Amino acid sequence: MNGTNNNTTSGFDLNHPTIVALLYLASFFIGITSLVGIVLAYVWRGEAAGSWEASHYTFHIRTFWIAVIAGLISAVLSLILIGLFGLLAVAVWVVIRTVIALLAAQRREPIANPESWLW
Repeated sequence: MNGTNNNTTSGFDLNHPTIVALLYLASFFIGITSLVGIVLAYVWRGEAAGSWEASHYTFHIRTFWIAVIAGLISAVLSLILIGLFGLLAVAVWVVIRTVIALLAAQRREPIANPESWLW
């Protein structure tokens, strides 16, 4: 052994909120991963009560459900073409919220206002 500490904070921290965020981002390529992410967020939220992670799970759960509802509305409106802009807006909104959550999870910081509609 060389005596170095392997638990440094300079590397990538694969904590539970980070996993959910990565699954959400992966859903743009493999759609099913968002469903895995929401299930994990619900399961892990119960274990994280009172910690910095709890705000992340609330944020991720709200991101998922708001995106689903807005996506469905936009899909229906895409019949008159305006929904295509809505679908693009939902995708951008999800990416921004997920990246913000990912960065905060790497710093192990809570989400300031997890029940907000924006970020």
